[in-house]
Amino acid sequence: MQLSLGLCIGIAVALALIVGIIAHFATVSRLKKNAENKIGNAESRAREIIDDAVKTAETTKKEALLEVKEESIKTKNDLEKETKERRAELQRYEKRVLAKEEAVEKRSDVLEHRETKITAKEEQLRQREARVEELSRKREQELERISGLTSEQAKEYLLKTVEEDVKHDTARMIREQEAQAKEEADKKAKEYVVNAIQRCAADHVAETTISVVQLPSDEMKGRIIGREGRNIRTLETLTGVELIIDDTPEAVVLSGFDPIRREVARIALERLIVDGRIHPARIEETVEKAQKEVEAMIREEGEAATLEVGVPGIHPELIRLLGRMKFRTSYGQNALKHSIEVAQLSGLLAGEIGLDVRVAKRAGLLHDIGKSIDHDVEGSHIQIGADLCRKYKESATVINAVEAHHGDVEPQSLIACVVQAADTISAARPGARRETIETYTNRLKQLEEISNQFKGVEKSFAVQAGREIRVMVVPEQVSDDDMVLMARDIAKQIEFELEYPGQIKVNVIRESRATDYAK
Repeated sequence: MQLSLGLCIGIAVALALIVGIIAHFATVSRLKKNAENKIGNAESRAREIIDDAVKTAETTKKEALLEVKEESIKTKNDLEKETKERRAELQRYEKRVLAKEEAVEKRSDVLEHRETKITAKEEQLRQREARVEELSRKREQELERISGLTSEQAKEYLLKTVEEDVKHDTARMIREQEAQAKEEADKKAKEYVVNAIQRCAADHVAETTISVVQLPSDEMKGRIIGREGRNIRTLETLTGVELIIDDTPEAVVLSGFDPIRREVARIALERLIVDGRIHPARIEETVEKAQKEVEAMIREEGEAATLEVGVPGIHPELIRLLGRMKFRTSYGQNALKHSIEVAQLSGLLAGEIGLDVRVAKRAGLLHDIGKSIDHDVEGSHIQIGADLCRKYKESATVINAVEAHHGDVEPQSLIACVVQAADTISAARPGARRETIETYTNRLKQLEEISNQFKGVEKSFAVQAGREIRVMVVPEQVSDDDMVLMARDIAKQIEFELEYPGQIKVNVIRESRATDYAK
C-alpha cells in the first residue's frame, strides 16, 4: 500500500515536471515569436523612416536648387540693370564732354579768327605809318630843296600846306562829331526805351531787386556810412548788395539781384541799427550771424512747403534746396510758390483721373528742384533736378516726371504727363511770369560768372543794375600791376560773351589786411 502510494507520488511528480518543461518550452517559443514579430515591425518601421528621410532630402535639395536658381536670376537681373544705368550715365557724360569740346573748338576758332583780323589790322597800321613817315620825309626834302625861293613863294607854299592840314583836321573833327552825335542819339533812344519799360514794370522790379530798411533817425545814415565810407564799403563788400543812401527820410534802400544776399544784408543792417555799434569788425560778425539765420530760414521754408503740400519723407537736403527756391525767380515767378502750385494742381489732376495723389504731389513739388543750384552747377535745371532725385533715392516715377516736364524725355507714366500739364497751367496763367526781369537777372549772374573764372578772384558782385562789376581779388595772388591787366581782360571777356546796353565798369579791388590777437 505504501509502495503504491509512493509510486503514485513519483509518477505525479514526474508528470508535473514534464508538464512544467512543456510549459517552459511553450513560453520560450511564444516569447521568441513575439520578439521576432517586434524585430520585423522595427525593421519595417526603420525602412519607412529611411524612405521618408530620402524623400524629404530630395524635396529639400530641389527647393534649395530652385532658391539658388532664383537668387542667381535676380542677381543677374540686378547686375544687368546696374550695367545699363552705368552705361547710360557714361553716355551722358560722353555727350557732355563732346559738347564741351565742340564749344572749346568753336571758341578757339573765333579767337583765331579775331587774332588774324587783329594781325591784319596791325600790319595795315604799320604800312600806313611807314607811308606817313615816307611822305613826311619827302616833304622835308622838298622844303629843303625849295628853301632858296623868295619869301612870297615860301609863304604861299606854307599857307597851302597849312590849309590842307586844316581841311584834314576839320574833316576828322566833323567825322568824330557825327560819330559822337550818333552815339549820343543811340544812348538817348535806349534811355527813353528803358525809362518806358521801367515805368511799366516799376512795381515788379522793385519787389524783386530792392529792400527798404527803416531808420530811427537820419543821423543813423552817417553812422552807417562811417568814417571815409569804411562801414558802408565793408557791408557792401561782405554781402554783395548795394546800399543806396539818398534823400529818402529815415530809410536805406538795399539793391541787389540776388534775394539771398539782399535778405542777409537786410537782417545784418537791422541788427546793427538796433545794436548801435557799427564798425567793420562788428559788421563782419553780424553778417556771419545773418547768413546762419538765413540758412535756418531756408530750411524752415522747405519744411513748410512739404507740410503745406502734404508730402512727408523727403530727404533733408532736398528740403533745404526747396527752401532756397524761395529766393529764386523764373521769369519773374517765385520758384517755390510755383513748385507748390504745380504740386497742388498735380494732386488735383491725379485725383480726378484716379492716380496716386501723393506721388503726383511729390513729383510736382520736386519738378523744378534743379533751379535751386542751376547757377552753381553746370547743366540744365532738368538734368540737375533728375540727378538730385537719383542721389537722394526718389522713385523712378518722380525722376521721370522731373526729366519730362519740359518734353526733353518721353513720359513713362501718367503722373509725368500730369506734372507737365500742371507746370504749363501754373506758368501760363495771366500775370504769372515776366521775361524781362529773368533776362536781367541772368545777365547779372553771367557777369559774376565771367569774373569768377579768372585766377586770383575771391568773389565778385554785379551792382548798379549791371552797369558795374566789383571784383575782389586775393592780395597774395594778384599784385597791383596784375590788377590793371585783369580789369582789361575781364572787360574784353564781357564784351566777347555778353550783349548789353551802354557800358559796364569793371572795378578790381585788392585789399591787404593784417590781423593779430592780444592775449
